[in-house]
Amino acid sequence: MNTFSRILALTTLTAALASTSVRAEDVKAGDLVITQAWTRATPNGAKIGGGYLTIENKGTTADRLVSGSADVAGKVEVHEMSMDNGVMKMRALDKGLSIEPGKTVKLAPGGFHLMMFDLKNPLKQGDKVPVTLEFEKAGKVAVSLDVQAVGAQSPGGADHSGHGDHSGHMDMKKM
Repeated sequence: MNTFSRILALTTLTAALASTSVRAEDVKAGDLVITQAWTRATPNGAKIGGGYLTIENKGTTADRLVSGSADVAGKVEVHEMSMDNGVMKMRALDKGLSIEPGKTVKLAPGGFHLMMFDLKNPLKQGDKVPVTLEFEKAGKVAVSLDVQAVGAQSPGGADHSGHGDHSGHMDMKKM
């Protein structure tokens, strides 16, 4: 019985350590680990949505997120939002987003993000939205965005309205 207990304890410890390095919802593609993939719910009739996630490069060479696609959207682009003298600016990153070796890049509200255009259906809280990311080296990578509440600021769905969420104040026709 003593040997059995040791084997059981070792097995349990090994499983716990393995689950902390890459959780079930995490996606590994080559040297990249993609975590915390999420989006916000959209109202009926909305034609755009954002996608957010974290990309860690555990390798020794840079990779680049160059584009994306999703069945729910006509087009998915990599974007950057910034503030310039109190004016919010958004632009597509035509050359993609570099993920340097040993670094982590976070796509989040108010910064880098995925922009989903021409949504075919509203994104509903609690759903999962399949998206394919395309990297220069890692290639095409399937991820699933967890749909959080409208106005959520994090993958846990915490709503901190007024802390950088300007989605209701953007005129997408001027892009």
